[in-house]
Amino acid sequence: EKVRKEMEELAASNENQLKEARAERDRMLREAREMADQLVADAKNTAREAADKEVAAAKAAIAIERKAAVAELKAEVGNLSLEIAERLLREKLESNDEQKALVNRLIDESPLN
Repeated sequence: EKVRKEMEELAASNENQLKEARAERDRMLREAREMADQLVADAKNTAREAADKEVAAAKAAIAIERKAAVAELKAEVGNLSLEIAERLLREKLESNDEQKALVNRLIDESPLN
């Protein structure tokens, strides 16, 4: 009888220890999942922030390149315009009479007159 009672107590003690161990295991697993979820969320946020910074830097670089390209194009158009005007004037003003006529016309059209 005593042995049977000790066996029952031992079985009950083992069952309590098993329940406690399962509860501890579940708690540890839950904490590990929470930590893993937090790590994943942090990694996503860090990656998103880094991507946003790279996109902003790329947009800024594109804007700078665009401004430089527009400025270069304007300068090239200006140079071409001057070159064309110079060629036209050379052709038009081949003689002294044409040069004098142009000068007189410009003087007449001048707002100073």
